[in-house]
Formats: sequence, C-alpha cells, structure tokens
Amino acid sequence: MKKILSIIGARPQFIKAAAVSREIGRRKGLTEVIIHTGQHFDHNMSQVFFEQMQIPEPVYNLGIHSLPHGAMTGRMLERAEEVMLKEDPDWVMVYGDTNSTLAGALAAKKIGLPVAHVEAGLRSFNMTMPEEINRILTDRIADLLFCPTQTALDNLEREGFDHFDKRVLLTGDVMYDAYLHFSDLRKAPTGLKLPDKFGLVTLHRAENTDQPETLKQIVEALNEIAEELPLVLPIHPRTFKVINHSKLPAMSNKILVIEPMSYLEVLYLLEKCFLVLTDSGGLQKEAYFAERPCITLRTETEWTELAEAGYNQVAGTRKEAIIKAFRGFVRKKPEFTSGLYGIGNAAKMIADAFLQPEL
Repeated sequence: MKKILSIIGARPQFIKAAAVSREIGRRKGLTEVIIHTGQHFDHNMSQVFFEQMQIPEPVYNLGIHSLPHGAMTGRMLERAEEVMLKEDPDWVMVYGDTNSTLAGALAAKKIGLPVAHVEAGLRSFNMTMPEEINRILTDRIADLLFCPTQTALDNLEREGFDHFDKRVLLTGDVMYDAYLHFSDLRKAPTGLKLPDKFGLVTLHRAENTDQPETLKQIVEALNEIAEELPLVLPIHPRTFKVINHSKLPAMSNKILVIEPMSYLEVLYLLEKCFLVLTDSGGLQKEAYFAERPCITLRTETEWTELAEAGYNQVAGTRKEAIIKAFRGFVRKKPEFTSGLYGIGNAAKMIADAFLQPEL
C-alpha cells in the first residue's frame, strides 16, 4: 500500500483535489492523507468545497493564513515537515502554484521524500508574480510532473527537463475532470436575483488589488462596462477589504457585489453569464469549459492556448484595453471547440501513475 500525502490550501486546489482524491480512493493499492495549510480559511473559500465536492476531510489543518509571502511559506514549510516526519509517506503531492505548493515541495525534498506536482509546466513568463516563482521552483525539485497541456510539456522540454532524472506525463487537466463531474450538480445561489444577461467578474490577485492606480483603472472599466452589461462580482475577502479602505471610485450600482460563491454556485453563474472578466487562472479555464468568452485582467496568462485560439483576450489592467476587449466579444463571440485540456481522465492517469512498478 502506497501512502500519498496531499497538500492543499486554496480554492483551485480544492477543486483539483476533488477529482484526484476520488480516483485515489478507488485504488486498492493507494491511501491518502490530506494536509490543509489554511491558506484559504473563510467558509465560502474553503469548507464549503469539502462539503459540496465530497473531498475527504483533511487529517491535518495547519491554520496558516493572512501573512506576508515569506512568513506564510516558512511556517507552512515548518509545519508540513513535522507532519511528513510523522506520516512517512511514499509520495508528497502538491497542486498548482500557491505558497502551499512551494512549501510542501520544499519540506518534502529537504527530508528526502519524492514530490509529485499536479499542473506542472505552466509559465506566464512574469517573474514579478509570486505564482510564477512558486511553479518554477516546484517543477525543478519535483520527481513526477503531471502536465495539463501540450504547451506545459513543451515549456519543460525547452527548460531542459528531458535531461533531468524526472518522470513527466501529459495527463490533461484535472479541473476539466471536476467540471464534467460536477456540472450537472450546479446550484443557483440562494436568494440571488440575477439580471437576464450579465458578465461574471472575479478580482483577487495582489498585483491588481494592492496597486491603487491599477485597481482604479479596473474599477473604472467595470463601471463603464456595467452601463451596457450588468456585472456580478463574487468578491474575494482581500478585495473587499482593499476597496472599503481606499479612495477608489465608487462601484456602479449595476455591479452586483456578492459574497464568494461555492464551486457549484460558480458553475451556475458560468452557465448563465454572457462572458467572464477575471484575474484568476482557474476561472479562465472554467470559462472555456462552459464556452464563455473570457477577458483576463492581467498582462499575461499561463493558459496561452486559450488566448491563441481567441477564447481569451488578455486585456491587461488599463481601462481602455479592458473596454476594447469587451466590445470585441460583444461584436463577435468565439466559436468554441473542445479538447484543449484532455478528455476528462486526468485524475485517473495521475492515480494510475502512482501504481506503476518503477515508482
């Protein structure tokens, strides 16, 4: 019996774990212990995902959150190491590109445990983003790398990973697995009256929320867009705090600001919306799964294939560029084709990989 120690801590990781943990639970030769670092701790950002998506309850909850990057990563590393020494797993599995990802990978390698990285090979090529640093360092020290797309696999080959003593697999994207599994269970938010036609907005990345001029440009763009298309904004706790304590322009009353939504509620909003505006990596893909055009409120994206196919307009954070991207999608919505992220069996491939004799 092989023991997998899985480390999660943020909303996108909960969604990915829902797919992978379900497959691990079906394998007679595998058992899983989950650590929740506590990076996302609000009920609507954390516990509701475990309840709705049948994710096994974490055996350990480290409760580490609301700290600067260095302090958060350091404390996670220290606490995760304690758990690893106690549990002595065969593999440590980490997801994505958060501080929880890097801390888990570092803790494991420091004590000689092999690391598996789900969502390996992604690159935004923007080294000012903490996520880019996390994913590059995690890839470099991981032993088993699960790539969601051919682009991710190509990135690793360009960086010389074919010369490293690692195993790299093209699996497809586990978020697509989750979307297919849960899309029929989508749930309307309780007590929420939606406009007949609306855009779905999310905004949470520090490079947007922590820069007053950047946030001002985005809010002004959203206000102008809302005059033509009402917007629904499930607001991240940090974004809510920043907006309430800043001198930003007031948000239009045509922007419906609501609390964070569960995954099943987000799926419902995706089904009903006209388009998506976001700085989230995960929601860019979910918009594609739901065949909704997406405007990315960043200057780059890890999901370059979406931009190249015209499903995603990487607008940046300037008011004029955001509005231009919006007008483009109003004039012509893209025609969607499937297949960019696999066929919905990524989690199965990941679970099967742990049972290979050479591992």
